[in-house]
Amino acid sequence: MSVLKPVSTRSALLTLLLGAEVPRLSTRELVAGASLVGFAEATVRVALSRMTTAGDVVRDEEGCYQLSERLAARQRRQEEAAHPSLRPWDGTWELVAVTTAGRTASDRAELRTALTELRLGELREGLWTRPANLDLAWPEAVSEVCERFTGAAPAADPRALAARLWDLDGWAATARLLLDATATDDPVLRFTACATSGRHLLADPVLPPSLLPDDWPGDALRASHVAYKQWVVDMRRSLADGAG
Repeated sequence: MSVLKPVSTRSALLTLLLGAEVPRLSTRELVAGASLVGFAEATVRVALSRMTTAGDVVRDEEGCYQLSERLAARQRRQEEAAHPSLRPWDGTWELVAVTTAGRTASDRAELRTALTELRLGELREGLWTRPANLDLAWPEAVSEVCERFTGAAPAADPRALAARLWDLDGWAATARLLLDATATDDPVLRFTACATSGRHLLADPVLPPSLLPDDWPGDALRASHVAYKQWVVDMRRSLADGAG
């Protein structure tokens, strides 16, 4: 399955922390969770040491690890991807126009990332749009350099526009492969699929159903990912009960 690449020890540990109910796990919990999907204790301990040095995780006085602020922000994005804040769609679209010129290449790249994370599609350079069916938290970095409008539906077929702005068929095909993998009894394959699905959900445009292809797998992939996160929580509670 080409969409599934083996995860590194670092990625496995980050996936456990990103999926945890509280992103703070002890060494024992991380070793136990990683061992269920094929990672040896010695490898986990070496990876934790390197991740601490690299600033991926922070080790507190009790010997527990939690995500750095940078990766905690990633966890919040994944949580929002699993539970998008929807609102009734009345057919209107968000329109964002970049109005500030003379920005550096780095500034332009950061703005592109911010607009993509808001699930907007680029209509042309400097002009982004999406259906107004999400409650979006507009960051200051966007508001400072853009003007925002909410307008009527495009004159052309909005379903065709959505298909042009996002690779919906490609996203759906990958999502179905991930769903098939999460349904297997192979714990390593299932873990890898769940780790990959967290990233894949970040690219779901979360469009109104009327704009999506038939049998869109977005909700099913979100449900599968949430179920995986519950496994992490249950595993942690089981370990805590055993220690008691």
